[in-house]
Amino acid sequence: MLLSSSIFTMSLLVLHICLLSSVFLMLLPAATASSSSEFRRSKAEYYRSPDCLGTSTGACGYGIHGSTINNALVAGVSGLWNNGIGCGACYQVRCKADNLCKEEGITVVVTDNASGGDIDFILSAHAFGSMAHPGKTADLFWKGVVDVEYRRTTCQFPGYNLIFKVVEQSNFPHYLAIAPMFHGGENDIFGLEISLEGGEEWKSMNKAWGGVWDLPNPPSGALKVKVKVGTSNGEQKWVEANKALPSSWKPGAGYDSHVKLA
Repeated sequence: MLLSSSIFTMSLLVLHICLLSSVFLMLLPAATASSSSEFRRSKAEYYRSPDCLGTSTGACGYGIHGSTINNALVAGVSGLWNNGIGCGACYQVRCKADNLCKEEGITVVVTDNASGGDIDFILSAHAFGSMAHPGKTADLFWKGVVDVEYRRTTCQFPGYNLIFKVVEQSNFPHYLAIAPMFHGGENDIFGLEISLEGGEEWKSMNKAWGGVWDLPNPPSGALKVKVKVGTSNGEQKWVEANKALPSSWKPGAGYDSHVKLA
């Protein structure tokens, strides 16, 4: 089959931009993963973006961090979304086009909700191209949709603790919305509570959308946060970050919890 000149030119342009982006992304921390779970079969494709990175408007609420987290090896998911509980989960994705793709595949972080029919993973262009053998990236982009197998993996973010991202829709001091990021292991977030540092009265945050939890009229002052964490074996526990948000928290900022989930 012959490529039309416009499609061929577009494929080469996407490839060129993604290769340039990868030089910058080598400087950013990426998740490493391990897993003993079984692989499942599905399909993957990529979404078009001018920089080949993730989206800054993803439904998980990560903002600009959704573009570059995990070296932009990110994905939007549908069946794995689980009403936003799937935000931040890591998956090993292996392309089954053996003549085009590396056997080990890639590890992606869920940052968005995306619907693609029987396609479970809508990858960033950078992630999609990273599955290819050297010299086969353009061929993989031309294919567009590929068969894959995937499994949940243990996220590890070297050098990063759990981060509380104050989403841009927050309005200091009247409305606080938080998206937890960099939660390692195979941990899911099922609840957030906040309290004043040194206080004992906890207020439950509401599940707002995606991976975002919110609370109108939050306590005034420096805040500590408790996170309800669910593990892969079905257990749930509360993890407390005693120094989480400063008294003058800012929309769009990310704050180190000084707690590492593993």
